[in-house]
Amino acid sequence: MWKFHNLSYATFLYGHAPRRNNESIRKMTTLPTFLSFPDRLPDGRLPRAVIFGAGHGTTYPGQDSSGHALAAGAVRAASQGDAPLVEHWDFDLGGPLFNGGPGCCTDTGDILTIMHDNHGNRARIEARTREILSVPAVPIMLGGDDSVVIPFLASFADRGPVWILQIDAHIDWRDEAHGERHGYSSPMRRASEMPHVAGMVQVGLRSVGSARIGEIEAAQRYGSRFVTAREIYANGVETALRQIPEGAQVVVTLDCDGLDPGIMPGVAARTPGGLSYTQAIDLIAGLGKRARIAGFDLVELYPPADIDGLSALTASRLLVNVIGAIVRQPRLEG
Repeated sequence: MWKFHNLSYATFLYGHAPRRNNESIRKMTTLPTFLSFPDRLPDGRLPRAVIFGAGHGTTYPGQDSSGHALAAGAVRAASQGDAPLVEHWDFDLGGPLFNGGPGCCTDTGDILTIMHDNHGNRARIEARTREILSVPAVPIMLGGDDSVVIPFLASFADRGPVWILQIDAHIDWRDEAHGERHGYSSPMRRASEMPHVAGMVQVGLRSVGSARIGEIEAAQRYGSRFVTAREIYANGVETALRQIPEGAQVVVTLDCDGLDPGIMPGVAARTPGGLSYTQAIDLIAGLGKRARIAGFDLVELYPPADIDGLSALTASRLLVNVIGAIVRQPRLEG
């Protein structure tokens, strides 16, 4: 159990306490990092991947995103059981996490985000992601609802062209909702307007959501490739992977409701079906071999709806697989 001393976990995430820098907050809260990774590597070594949390993005008027802001802490806590085992054989990866090399990832904690400070949150997310890309390292962001994806993708403007692999039950192509164009219903619509985004593959689609006929037609005109969950079950993950050009730079955005709620119940809108854990990690591993994972975000984990910590544990293991794929691809020079 975490000890929060004079700063509650909720206050740390929501930004209602007197503002302190990340280092002072970390010392006060004893929050765990993912797999107990350090916040920097010794001897000036550069990390291959850098994890950070972003609790809030662009919240709709009158809505509360505080439940999603708990996600990064829940994933980090769920990873602690594996922290002493990073040098052990991982059957998902076919070897130890770091493939026999030294630890090469860092977790720099959560950036300051404040619910309803929509413009400020987007600016801080984009700035932090750009800092990581300049190392150069692969940024891994733990959201937050799906709105945090928009500034994350915008950060790659000087690193394009990039493709997007989205794992999600929904296409997220609303032009606006509740008068807001940067909310959680719109990340792929906004991505389609970014000149550095070369294309997108949307995987795990199923059931019914906010997409009306107009959104479907807009996505199809853009050239988005839809791969439903049923297609993955019928034909395997290659159905999605072959839509991505070989050697492309790919940013993966994983909405937790893209997975089956039997293994990922902690989402705001459970939908029957969805990818299995094995399908998800096969998709990640296959992408790492076919293309280059340039960035990764995990969003829409909603801990208040989780059951016995299952969703956080599943998310933690997915993140391990992402890191394993990243460290097995050639390093990108600055």
